[in-house]
Amino acid sequence: MWFFYGLALMAGIANAVQSGVNATLAKNLAQPFAAGIVISLVGATTLLAVGLILGRFAPPSMSDIRAVPHWAWLGGMMGALLILSQLYVAQRIGAAPYLGLLVTAGVVTSILLDHFGWVGFEQHPVSLWRICGGLLMIAGIALVAMF
Repeated sequence: MWFFYGLALMAGIANAVQSGVNATLAKNLAQPFAAGIVISLVGATTLLAVGLILGRFAPPSMSDIRAVPHWAWLGGMMGALLILSQLYVAQRIGAAPYLGLLVTAGVVTSILLDHFGWVGFEQHPVSLWRICGGLLMIAGIALVAMF
């Protein structure tokens, strides 16, 4: 279990660094959408290479593809939105407010997703402590953004 927490922490660090890296790529290429495509292609190539190296990649069957809920195909569009926000927003508002907003919005949204069991998550009812945690995240990002 600790491996997964460590991986999540590393992904959080990468997310913070990635915003600046991606925005710098867009600025130097002078083409944010071209940078977004490069970022996506490098990401896809990395996933393919790691999957092949670990022996964990196999193309899905047609029955697997048909079994996917319609909403599950939207993840790629959401990934593109994340990349576009990195390219256009991160350097303009700063790393801390950007990542703070990103994480806070994610935490507040995840409380709702857990409570209702939406998009494949197991149901975890909202509690006073979860609400307090979400409110503290909102207060924290307000402080980071203001100062």
